[in-house]
Amino acid sequence: MILTDELCDTLCKAAWEKSKQLGIDISFAVCDEHGLPRVYRRFGEALVLSITLVPGKAYTAAVTQCRTKDVAGCAAEGGSLMAIQTNDPKITLVAGGYPLFAEGKIAGGIGVGGGTEEQDCEIAEYVLSVFERETRR
Repeated sequence: MILTDELCDTLCKAAWEKSKQLGIDISFAVCDEHGLPRVYRRFGEALVLSITLVPGKAYTAAVTQCRTKDVAGCAAEGGSLMAIQTNDPKITLVAGGYPLFAEGKIAGGIGVGGGTEEQDCEIAEYVLSVFERETRR
C-alpha cells in the first residue's frame, strides 16, 4: 500500500502548512486508488461547503485519473465525458482534485477546498510535490 497512514499524515500536514502560508482555512481529503477515503480534515473555519466538495474532489481525481478541473472540461456538453456526474453522484467537477501516481500507476487522489480555485490548486500542487518526493525515497 502506497498511501500508508504515515504518508497520509504527511500530506495532511503539507496541506495545512501551505494553507496557513496563504492565510486561509481549508478542508483536505485523501482517498485510495478506488476512491475510498483514507483521511479527511477540516482545518479551522474552512467553508462548510468544502466538507462535501473535498472528498468528492479526491474521489473524482482517483477514479478518473485526472485533475477535477480537466474532468469538468470533458463533462461539458459535447465533451468526451459529457454528463459523467449524472451517472455517478460522487463525481465533483470543481477544481482542486488531483490524482496521485506512483510508479506509473494510480495510487489515489487528493482534494483541497476552502479557498479560491487558484488557492485550492496551489495547495494541491504543493501536496502533490510532497507526495512525489516522499514516494521516490
